[in-house]
Amino acid sequence: MAIKQRIRLCTAHDGVRLAYATTGSGPPLVKVGNWLTHLEFDLESPVWGYLFEALSQDYTLLRYDQRGTGLSDWNVGSFEFEDQIRDLEAVIDAAGVQRFPLLCISQGTPVGISYAVRHPERVTHLVLHGGYVHGRRKRSGNPTAVEEADAMLKLMELGWGRNDPAWRQFFTSQFIPGGTSEQHDWFNELQRVSTSPANAVAMLRKFEEVDVTDLLPQVRCPTLVLHSTRDTRVPFAEGRLIAGGIEHARLAPLDSANHLMVESDPAWPRWQEEVRDFLGTRSTPEDPRFAELTRRERELVELIAQGRDNAQIAAAMQLTDKTVRNHITSVFAKLEVENRAQAIVLARNAGYGGR
Repeated sequence: MAIKQRIRLCTAHDGVRLAYATTGSGPPLVKVGNWLTHLEFDLESPVWGYLFEALSQDYTLLRYDQRGTGLSDWNVGSFEFEDQIRDLEAVIDAAGVQRFPLLCISQGTPVGISYAVRHPERVTHLVLHGGYVHGRRKRSGNPTAVEEADAMLKLMELGWGRNDPAWRQFFTSQFIPGGTSEQHDWFNELQRVSTSPANAVAMLRKFEEVDVTDLLPQVRCPTLVLHSTRDTRVPFAEGRLIAGGIEHARLAPLDSANHLMVESDPAWPRWQEEVRDFLGTRSTPEDPRFAELTRRERELVELIAQGRDNAQIAAAMQLTDKTVRNHITSVFAKLEVENRAQAIVLARNAGYGGR
């Protein structure tokens, strides 16, 4: 896959080191961490890779590994829900993005909703896929459901660390029942390499107790709710609940059984269409001058459009001041502008700047 990423580390409120990465160019799009990810492993995967590549064509995509998973610290003392919200705050602040849409998948949804309520001035749109506001133990008072949740945690505790993928196939079948054998094999392996069994159990147990229903009326930004109608991992009823609780939210039912959308799913084109229409995604800029820019120059234009000076651009792109000046000279020539003010106006009209 041609897509490249830039991985960095930041520090959470309690000292936990969090790994985050950016891909693509253009306005920022922040993906909330969900269970489970691995920044490096995901990029080449047949489950996540195509999604990141598609989004990175139009956006500077920011994503991160949750505490205890992937390239973030595994040896952590707390998996409280509040930690997850503050981790998202730390990553966003470290990346220096100001206003952006939030993409929340599955477990990322209650975290993203909480962040949007706390920081309404920063979140322009919410895109929620396969999400929930009630954790598994909060959705039903049925004792059988609680016993099932306990059994799943025990299965995870006993079997996830083993080389035998049969222990993890149960979870894979819930996440992507319509996936290919290659996708199933990859997701089985992801569960093994992305975290320890103890961390997986501790994190899932906390999210099973989540309930952010009372926050729904407080969401003020435009919201798109996508949910598979035959989702067995998170019932479609949760998607309907979210769409009904957020004022003017848009519900997009997907004719699928997959909890995670995969490229081979017939609903994938609909997913892309819904998200692009909702976000007003810029595909190819109308001004042909932008077509002459390299990917690196597009990244620089995004930072210029955000109003950053040369020193800030050099720090963000990890370049010297001289290299930044040389890039800016080349960009101004290609865009046929004489100064920074003209470049900012032209770039923002083309969709850059994360407005």
